[in-house]
Amino acid sequence: MFEKLRQSKLFFWSVELLVLATLVFVLTKVDFLLKPLGVFFSTLFAPILISGFLYYMLNPLVEFLTEKLKIKRIFAIIFVFLLLIGVLALVVMAVIPNLIKQLTQLAANIPDLIQQIELAIKGLAKNETLKHLDINQELAKLNLSYGAIIQKFMSGVAISLGSVFSTIASAAMLIITVPFILFYMLKDGHRAVPNILRFVSEKRKESVANLLKEMNQTLANYISGQMIECLFVGTFTFLGYMIFGIKYAFLLGVIAGFTNLVPYLGPYLGLLPAIVVTIFNNPLQAIICCGVVLVVQQIDSNVIYPNVIGKSLSIHPLTIIIILLVAGNLAGLLGIFLGVPLYAIGRTVLAFGYRMLKE
Repeated sequence: MFEKLRQSKLFFWSVELLVLATLVFVLTKVDFLLKPLGVFFSTLFAPILISGFLYYMLNPLVEFLTEKLKIKRIFAIIFVFLLLIGVLALVVMAVIPNLIKQLTQLAANIPDLIQQIELAIKGLAKNETLKHLDINQELAKLNLSYGAIIQKFMSGVAISLGSVFSTIASAAMLIITVPFILFYMLKDGHRAVPNILRFVSEKRKESVANLLKEMNQTLANYISGQMIECLFVGTFTFLGYMIFGIKYAFLLGVIAGFTNLVPYLGPYLGLLPAIVVTIFNNPLQAIICCGVVLVVQQIDSNVIYPNVIGKSLSIHPLTIIIILLVAGNLAGLLGIFLGVPLYAIGRTVLAFGYRMLKE
């Protein structure tokens, strides 16, 4: 009887869950040991994340130079580094000044925008259904005066002034460490899979190699595809806004490109600032902004996305929305950006484990 119980699946999973619960309980009691590890990983997380993103962007070019043009890998990496520095210099010289200029113009026009919002809200008071509301009293509660907003802004700056030096130090650390990590990733990244396979039995080597290849391809497709998508959406949104004379077209185009990193919800997040800037001054321009975003997103969804990312992720839209909600709640903005690719990798690993169990 005991032998039969010992061999049953119920007994097996009960023991597994008991061991897992014991492990979790023990880990909660030894946080003094885990805290240094947490600090270690949190310190390395940002440099490795940025380096990994750049690696997947630049490694295809390095592979092309080494395999197709027969250039030594070290020289190919040096060429790619010089190209990256040139692109960054171009961004600093051409993009950043325009962004600062339009941000300055937007900041200077905030009082007019606030006044337009107030006039629009007061106009709602004439509506029959809203006559019972004291609009002036509600506006007084909001305190939308320019002086009050400046005061709140300055108080926020004063509170956060203490973290300025730590932010500068973190940025300097990233600038120093990321190039070194990226260099060695590009130099030795192709050796990672063979080194991992040394610890795998001959029976499983082919399967594990396929798994690693699939995980690598999933990440490469997602990162490179998202970059191309963001560039396309940002550029053509900017061009559309500029053609129709929308104010701050360049700034709004950059915002649209960055928010496109958020699957499905990104286009609406990128459209929101454009509507806020235009709707109170010229509602027709707000409608034009919606039309521009609609056209760009249709081209992106039907042409760009299927070709640059394709069906490599094949995740249902509802699943993506659930991932965004959960990951955003757990890790904020970082969770929103990383939730989908991490889910795709986890699903790949689970599918591999399931195939191994079936075999």
